[in-house]
Amino acid sequence: MRGVFITGTDTGTGKSVLAATICSALAARGERVGAFKPVVTGLEAAPAGDWAPDHELLAAAAGGRQTPGEVTPYTFGAPASPHYAAQLAGATIEPARITAAARSVAEDADVLVCEGVGGLLVPITTGYSVRDLAVELDLPVVIAARTGLGTISHSLLTLEAARAAGLRVAGVVMSPWPAKPEPIELSNRATVAALGGVPVSGLPATSPSELAAGGACLPIDDWL
Repeated sequence: MRGVFITGTDTGTGKSVLAATICSALAARGERVGAFKPVVTGLEAAPAGDWAPDHELLAAAAGGRQTPGEVTPYTFGAPASPHYAAQLAGATIEPARITAAARSVAEDADVLVCEGVGGLLVPITTGYSVRDLAVELDLPVVIAARTGLGTISHSLLTLEAARAAGLRVAGVVMSPWPAKPEPIELSNRATVAALGGVPVSGLPATSPSELAAGGACLPIDDWL
């Protein structure tokens, strides 16, 4: 399976935007992209500006080959961890259904872009985490991280959690990377690269209409 697994150091670190830029950049050069996210939560929350819900964003970014329902097998209204959002909805998440859906998307694509939910150790359901899904799919991992204070520890902890499970971390992406970074942001980027032994890229702020251009700034081929 050719592809990449996008995770984050936390929630709100730009995973969905990063995944969408990768999908859009690959689609723009003629690749058949399969976008996948195991669970989408928070559909009851107000939209974040011009950004659509994750499964809609990824479906559009991948070139419109998929419906939002084909991007994810589970959606929930509550803005919560998947296991709790499912509990609130009186639903049960089946890991086998998730992996089967991911492989089905991959079979009809040149490249699979899978976005996790929150960080690696977030429980999708009891006894099955985002990291467990990443291990099953066996894709190189790219970590979305913040640029500022706190990102060093969060990034290195995520690297350790990934590598402890045998996952290959292809890179870290700090976002939104400013046009004129502060000294602490430059130091954070260099420190994570040195201590983590991993390439660290910066993704500038982007918009739904500029995703392909954002993805073109990233070393996607190196990750794949």
